[in-house]
Amino acid sequence: MQDILKNYETVSEATVKTWFRVGVVSDFPQNSGACIKYKTKQIAVFNFTRTNKWYATQNLCPHKMEMVLSLGMIGDKLGIPKVACPMHKKNFSLEDGTCLSGDDFKIATYPVKIENGNVYIGFTD
Repeated sequence: MQDILKNYETVSEATVKTWFRVGVVSDFPQNSGACIKYKTKQIAVFNFTRTNKWYATQNLCPHKMEMVLSLGMIGDKLGIPKVACPMHKKNFSLEDGTCLSGDDFKIATYPVKIENGNVYIGFTD
């Protein structure tokens, strides 16, 4: 299962080679997540309307290696937007993927842009 984690690496906006259209804004629930597939990756997309921001992360929780992060509750921890894994409540920063629960886990994050009502996620491949 550790090989699956190698498929997910954080992408900065400066390194994006492909902006992949994943749908329109209305396809995604407000203040919640949804899962999309890009090639072999499952990506969790979060429409954080409370702060008017969008986030994308790997859907794979590195704690128990389950594809569940898109089902997690979003909120903030000390002002940092986060998602809580629905299985064991590990909290991950939606900004940089850091585990906010004090564990040595991290998730990949991806840039999101909205153009003309379309939602795009940036990838390097």
